[in-house]
Amino acid sequence: MSSSPPAEPAAPRARRRPWSLRRRLIVQLAALLALVCLVVGVVTELALHDFLVSQVDKRLSATSDRGFRHGGGPPPWNCGGKPPPDPLGVLGQGEGTLAVQVHKNGVVSANVLNFESGPPSSRCRSPLQSITPTQQDVLLGLPPDGRRRTVDLGGTLGDYRVVSSFSPAGEFSVVGLPLADVTETLWRLGFIFGGVALGGLLIAGFAGAVTIRRTMAPLDRLAATASRVSELKLDRGEVALSERVDEVDTDPHTEVGKVGFALNRMLGHIANALSARQASESRVRQFVADASHELRTPLAAIRGYAELTRRSGEQVPPDVAFAMSRVESESARMTTLVEDLLLLARLDSGRARVHERVDLSRLVADAVADSHVAGPGHKWRLEAPGEPLSVLGDSGQLHQVVLNLLGNARTHTPPGTTVTTTLSTRDGWVTLSVLDDGPGIPPEILPEVFERFARGDNSRSRAAGSTGLGLAIVAAVVGAHQGRVMVTSRPGRTEFTAAFPQVR
Repeated sequence: MSSSPPAEPAAPRARRRPWSLRRRLIVQLAALLALVCLVVGVVTELALHDFLVSQVDKRLSATSDRGFRHGGGPPPWNCGGKPPPDPLGVLGQGEGTLAVQVHKNGVVSANVLNFESGPPSSRCRSPLQSITPTQQDVLLGLPPDGRRRTVDLGGTLGDYRVVSSFSPAGEFSVVGLPLADVTETLWRLGFIFGGVALGGLLIAGFAGAVTIRRTMAPLDRLAATASRVSELKLDRGEVALSERVDEVDTDPHTEVGKVGFALNRMLGHIANALSARQASESRVRQFVADASHELRTPLAAIRGYAELTRRSGEQVPPDVAFAMSRVESESARMTTLVEDLLLLARLDSGRARVHERVDLSRLVADAVADSHVAGPGHKWRLEAPGEPLSVLGDSGQLHQVVLNLLGNARTHTPPGTTVTTTLSTRDGWVTLSVLDDGPGIPPEILPEVFERFARGDNSRSRAAGSTGLGLAIVAAVVGAHQGRVMVTSRPGRTEFTAAFPQVR
């Protein structure tokens, strides 16, 4: 038994790009003008149609009176002094005049006056043309109420304006005049009006586009100012927010001026808030630096005395020996924390760093070798090119970056995890990658791994000896070296990547 393959999922529909305000205004203006032209054209056509039909009705009344009350006028010519037969009195009327009459004896006469079929100089032919039986049946089916109506006779005759009534002799008669001239006039007017309207729309659209562009120029200037402000990094550091809207666009008596004035006030408030934030950060940074610097001396003394007690030959009670060992280990951890805080404070303060050529290949190789000793339970791999890869910066800080990345992989992965360190170069950048096949970083923690005191364990456990500053130092040092750092993680694959400008 076979089964049909599953249907492929429908491709997602492309999202329409929203129109700009300028384009919407231009399209709406053109649509409004087109609607106005359409209404004017339709009303004009209807009014002209009614006017022309009323003129035809007047001619139709006059034709009916002349043809059946006073007899036909003199024919336009006669053949050898003998006029052509005209039983309905059509000759002398206008071109295309139609007449139908049912005589008392039941004979039907139906003719159309067509001068184009008249006789040339060499012969004589009657200008009266007969109509088809179908056309005759249509005309004979009209009620003799004397009302003027329009009928479609088809063929070469087309639309006619006719009136049906009884003649003074009591005979049913129909008189009609063609509407071809009316139709032709209406079509000609429609073409002329359409051409003029189209040209007017094009001219109005171009003029409207220019006018709208000039009118919206203040909005463009406001958007440009807002764009320049949006490109500023306002999250940290000292920011000189000098961008303001020009005075010409801040008149509170105009709509755009109100927006510009409010934007300038908002930028002023933001600048004041940034200045206050920077001052607060500077005080905190200075306090951390001073406190870290001052704590180094007593911590060194505490650690020294604890070590001296441990190394002394005198016997001490076991509980005292244990307490002194804990004092020594915790003072070592606190010394590391103080050193990290002091380094971050120096990086935050923007102090000038050492600019020297650093062989990153040798530095990474030494760090991986140290990791072999510090974490024998892990599998350490190094992939690096044979030639040296150099960057410009502080060798001590760069060495700490590598150690922190490797230490982070060692601390947060179980024994047996493979940690691969890769060093490569591409497009003028030296890339350092630390990849492990551990359990990965929780998704809720991943966006904050480079923040200070960020931990994968919210319990704040000290069992792993982590201060929560290792990756923050990595991000700060890489940023100070004009580089970039990123992380990707999923179960079984976590990769930290740091890139530095290469020195040739």
